[in-house]
Amino acid sequence: MGSIPGVISVAAVGDLPFEGVDTQSFAVEGQPAPEPGHLPNAGYGVTCPNYFLSMGIRVLEGREFSHSDTLSSPSVIVINETMARSFWPNENPIGRAIRLGDPKGPLLTIIGVIGDVHYWGLDAPVRPQFFRPYTQASWPVMNVVLRTRTTPGNYTLLVKQSLAEFLPDRPVSGVETMEDILRDSTGPRRFPMLVLSGFAVFALVLAAVGIASVVSFSVAQRTREIGLRVALGARTSDVLNLIVGRTMKWALVGVAIGVTGSMGLARLLSGLLYHVGPNDPWVLGLVSSLLAGIAFFAAYVPARRAMKVDAMVALRHE
Repeated sequence: MGSIPGVISVAAVGDLPFEGVDTQSFAVEGQPAPEPGHLPNAGYGVTCPNYFLSMGIRVLEGREFSHSDTLSSPSVIVINETMARSFWPNENPIGRAIRLGDPKGPLLTIIGVIGDVHYWGLDAPVRPQFFRPYTQASWPVMNVVLRTRTTPGNYTLLVKQSLAEFLPDRPVSGVETMEDILRDSTGPRRFPMLVLSGFAVFALVLAAVGIASVVSFSVAQRTREIGLRVALGARTSDVLNLIVGRTMKWALVGVAIGVTGSMGLARLLSGLLYHVGPNDPWVLGLVSSLLAGIAFFAAYVPARRAMKVDAMVALRHE
């Protein structure tokens, strides 16, 4: 596998990110033993050396697994940042240990802390998680991961050929890029978001057309008034301010009511959001500005026509 040109690193892992992971109970060595049946648990994974490097997962403290971590050496684990913060909040967890399963289980020493990874999906909070090296804890099925210099999809055929040569008795069940896995993990939420986006765009177009129609009708009804104002010396900018200003006043009132209503109903959509709060001020500000801008241009077009009204023609208009 390492002989494929353009492959930076190769490793293997039992469970891939975004696809869930098994959990395992444990006891923290050196801390008071919890009551029976109340042991904490965390995500449990098995990896080969170079896995974190291959996946671009940062090692914040300590080190990654190496080929020297074998059955004849002390049992070790790497934990994620959330687990370190949860069980060793005010100290360095490197060198600390846990007992696997119960207070009398195998002793596993922490050798590294990695950045958090969303193993349970983008919309699920990160949970405490630890990994063991494959050389110390076997796993029935492993996923081979590669980090490449260029587009990963270009290596599909080469990977299949190399695996067939290296492991002729192990068929390759599938080859996917992390982009594919990420897209599949968000699939259940993509369709409802597309539907909601479609309705939102449709509502936006209707609002723009409605504002332009109402303003155009208002201008037609006030043609005589506009002509009279122009005849009395009103400038074109005065006419523009008269029409656009009144329209924007009501548009801003509508935006304020809409923002207030959205803040009350946003919790219904919170399960479809990722890294965006239901009442995110930047999002609300951007949408409000967009709606106000559309209202302005929808009012500006008929207002421009009103600015060109001939005073004598307008005064004769019925």
